Amino acid sequence: MKLTSVQELVKAAPRLSSIPLQFLQQTQTALSVPTPSSSAEIPTVDYTLLASPGSGETELQKLHSACKNWGIFQVVNHGMSPEVMEKLRGEIEEFYELPLEEKMKYGGDGEGYGGGRVRANGVRDWGDRLYITTNPVHLRRPHLLPQLPSSLRDNLETYIQTLKALASGLLGSMEEALEMEANEMAAKMDDGLQSVAIIYYPPCPQPELVLGFTPHSDATCITILSQVNGVGGLQVKTRDGSWVPVNILPNALVVLVGDILEVFSNGLYESAEHRVTVNPDKERISMAFFVNPKLEAEIGPAASLVMKNPPCRFKTISTEQYFNNFFGRVLDRKTNLEALKIDN
Repeated sequence: MKLTSVQELVKAAPRLSSIPLQFLQQTQTALSVPTPSSSAEIPTVDYTLLASPGSGETELQKLHSACKNWGIFQVVNHGMSPEVMEKLRGEIEEFYELPLEEKMKYGGDGEGYGGGRVRANGVRDWGDRLYITTNPVHLRRPHLLPQLPSSLRDNLETYIQTLKALASGLLGSMEEALEMEANEMAAKMDDGLQSVAIIYYPPCPQPELVLGFTPHSDATCITILSQVNGVGGLQVKTRDGSWVPVNILPNALVVLVGDILEVFSNGLYESAEHRVTVNPDKERISMAFFVNPKLEAEIGPAASLVMKNPPCRFKTISTEQYFNNFFGRVLDRKTNLEALKIDN
């Protein structure tokens, strides 16, 4: 299949007068970025306080409330060095400035470098991506992370290991906040599937006609996002059904509740439906770190939570079958989660 690189499209026609049909959103909803007054001030969790034995209770309640009522929050004091993030920004920008034939060395079927993904109704996202499996280590593709330019590879590895530890800590706190049995969720997540996506959204002359990323909830347990170059575009669907842009504090990371965590919690936590809009003048770069159970684990509501809060709201399925089903569907809103619901 021929690669459709949005970045190369914009380079070839810097004064693009019309958007190619394959990128045009067919529902003319208000895709332009709303005014700042309508932005969402999502909850903030201080990870240093959350992990502190003496002062973590308040932060634990904030975390619990954010997962129940928003499905999204931002984390500060998370342990990721701003200096490393700044280096990563420069190295990612350099990667995307490589000639197309150089980037294509990292191409692949589903994993690696690729252009705008096809979504519902055949419409493509306005963005290119580099997608890499990072854990378990034996599943890493030899032509991807090991072959990246050395500085990018080393700083990306630091980023991955820092977020791996952060994810473990956050999931432990969520397990505590949900009052699950000890290690009921952690046992499924230990040495689980993890991956990173580095996404480049070129500027678009008519941003109201396209989407950088289609509306969806993540198929993950949790996703940790970094707004690499500080350009906004992430929007979240609030409980009343409206779309609002997310204001992110400097150096903060954003955490999204995924479909798997909604299932584990038997619906107590709700995955966040979100999308990405693009900018008319500026490129946007983001990184998403996806955290999932191990392949041999089962995905289903925690028995301790079903016992306390019946009925059971979701089917139980193996992680392997779950992702086979997910990748067999076109990404579209919360259809992946809907397929697991039990009609009670």
